[in-house]
Amino acid sequence: MSSSAIPITSRKTYTWLYFLFPSLAVMLVFFIYPILLTFFYSFTNLALTGESAKQLKFVGFDNYVRMFADPTVRVSIWNTLVFLIGSAVIGQQVLGFLIAILMKRKNKTFRRVIGTVVLAGWVTPEIVCALCLYSFFGDEGTLNAILSTVGIPTVTWLYTVPMLTIILANVWHGTAFSMLVFQAALDDVPKEIEEAALVDGASRWKILTSIILPYIKGTITTNAMLVTLQTLGVFGLIYAMTGGGPGTATTTLPIFMYNQAFINYQLGYGTAISLLLLLLGIVLSLFYIRTLKE
Repeated sequence: MSSSAIPITSRKTYTWLYFLFPSLAVMLVFFIYPILLTFFYSFTNLALTGESAKQLKFVGFDNYVRMFADPTVRVSIWNTLVFLIGSAVIGQQVLGFLIAILMKRKNKTFRRVIGTVVLAGWVTPEIVCALCLYSFFGDEGTLNAILSTVGIPTVTWLYTVPMLTIILANVWHGTAFSMLVFQAALDDVPKEIEEAALVDGASRWKILTSIILPYIKGTITTNAMLVTLQTLGVFGLIYAMTGGGPGTATTTLPIFMYNQAFINYQLGYGTAISLLLLLLGIVLSLFYIRTLKE
């Protein structure tokens, strides 16, 4: 049957495929195919050097058995969760909201100046941000110089409290995003509701907890999901500041995956760890999506 004989209704039914095809092709090539290839390699002995590099073999679940038996993996998962909660869920969210609420209803000049200062950390490339914070927390860095000036003993921050240093670095780097999101949400809260509450004698705290936070709870959950997924893949900041050390004190899953795949040259094992990282991201996303629906 010729194309001209195809009913008009049938051609209209499949017209949407022509418009959707470019997007599907891009997703297939740059998203779905790499995930499937990674999934396949996680069941192999793929390596960069040695006998495994010469002949690719299917090893079944050996990489996964090795992964869950490796105590460093458990440490990496714990470090990843601590880093996520400290820098994304608490740090960036709380600090971003505080800055946004303090700038609420302020004049444009004040908001422009404060916003520019906060945005400076966000627009700074991750590696530059890491070097700046390394210089700040280093043994002879800015923080210890300030402490010496006021007579307080210096601290080897990157060795004594390495997790705290990378959390603060990521908070400084990413808080501006949360600030912008919350600014937009707070500007949408009707002024009439707040003014009516003030007339009725409600305190500022009561207005915040009973009106503003419930009104923007959807934005809070959405922003939490975005900053969590963004923080889950942070690599350059941690690697440049501590390299995952001292020992495994700041070894998160991305750092451990990199070490196994490109330092120890075990690509098969590294891809298995990357799927664990992907699974963690999926679980957290489903949690946030369910919370958002509720």
